[in-house]
Amino acid sequence: MSANDKINKIVVAYSGGLDTSVLLTWLKETYNAEVIAYCADVGQQEELDGLEEKALNTGASKCIIDDLKATFAKDYIYPMIQAEAIYEGQYLLGTSIARPCISEGMVRVAREFGADAIAHGATGKGNDQVRFELSTASLAPEIEMIAPWRQDRFREQFPGRAEMIDYAAANNIPVQASASKSYSMDRNLLHISFESGVLEDCWYDATTDADRDMYVLSVSPEEAPDQPEYVQFLFEKGNCIGLKTEALDSIIDELGDVTKEGTVDDYTLLSPYGVMRVLNHLGGKHGIGRIDMVENRFVGMKSRGIYETPGGTILMAAHRQIESLTMDREVMRTRDTLIPKYAELVYNGFWFAPEREALQTLVTHTQETVSGEVRMKLYKGNTITAGRRSPLSLYDEDVATMEGGAEDAYNQNDATGFIRLNALRLKSEARRRERTS
Repeated sequence: MSANDKINKIVVAYSGGLDTSVLLTWLKETYNAEVIAYCADVGQQEELDGLEEKALNTGASKCIIDDLKATFAKDYIYPMIQAEAIYEGQYLLGTSIARPCISEGMVRVAREFGADAIAHGATGKGNDQVRFELSTASLAPEIEMIAPWRQDRFREQFPGRAEMIDYAAANNIPVQASASKSYSMDRNLLHISFESGVLEDCWYDATTDADRDMYVLSVSPEEAPDQPEYVQFLFEKGNCIGLKTEALDSIIDELGDVTKEGTVDDYTLLSPYGVMRVLNHLGGKHGIGRIDMVENRFVGMKSRGIYETPGGTILMAAHRQIESLTMDREVMRTRDTLIPKYAELVYNGFWFAPEREALQTLVTHTQETVSGEVRMKLYKGNTITAGRRSPLSLYDEDVATMEGGAEDAYNQNDATGFIRLNALRLKSEARRRERTS
């Protein structure tokens, strides 16, 4: 029997794996509804092979594979890079930032096909359930959300992976699965994440040869080339619009899905998607962007995750360098005080919330002068700054020089009064301590 007679059509987030394949069939049976499988292509690559056929064979009336890669890069990754958003000092928010992009696509498809509800396979313990549902609430409050993992009947029917495998076999669901798996993974254009299984032991060392094959986007720093490689960035208003590096044409040809958008001063102009693809290639080659962290989930628990974010790590570092040259000190400090809040909003699922949008307006304004060039050296897991320059630079060599002859630009005698005024309250405090000791 239908749990809700008003639900006739459901759009389900679908990846083709065991969990979402079982979920698709279960939704169709439980709600007696038409189910449309939806997959947002945010850079999973080969994981999408054969997905449509699999969904239709599982019982979906339609399978929508929505190419959101360019949108993901331009409207989600790039604004977050401008904000220099890092969660708890380590995590570049690769999974977090993909969820609102996927949600926006699902809402569009749900409205296009007149669906009553959207369903997802996120468990009741993680962050994704919150991200999907808060995003949908912001975009389409009239659409009902179905979260089977938060329903007792679903968990009673599927207490473990073995029951899912049995259910798939009994219902002729075309999946390949084993009763055990050492970890779970989630991939998109910005990163790939690994968690659960053996990684739930926080003392477990995932850097040894035993887990060498786990990593997808990068080699280990030990396996990276012994020679460094340089890459130059052309920034315009806080966005990287072009790259320059040796053999860039060969890299683009090898990637196969990146299109040049012109040239400027020997820089190859690329879309945000193209920039991310090239930087992922370079960063992965040099073992850049691996982190292993224990993070605080929004639902209250701690979780251990391993992330590969090669391109994002390089781009974030380069962006910071061009900011250091072109952004006013107090403007940067103001923006930087908001980084923890901005990152928390993204992590917790509030991308479409008015406070995140307000912060983004401030961030966008701070980027008006963030234009110029940065040169980075990539070497064995490191991104090393090798130069930056800009026509909008605030750096004045006459002011900064330690050599004589530029007294008109900066008179060192002026520092005497500056220091005396700043020391005034410190001296007052010292005298008070003397009186009370």
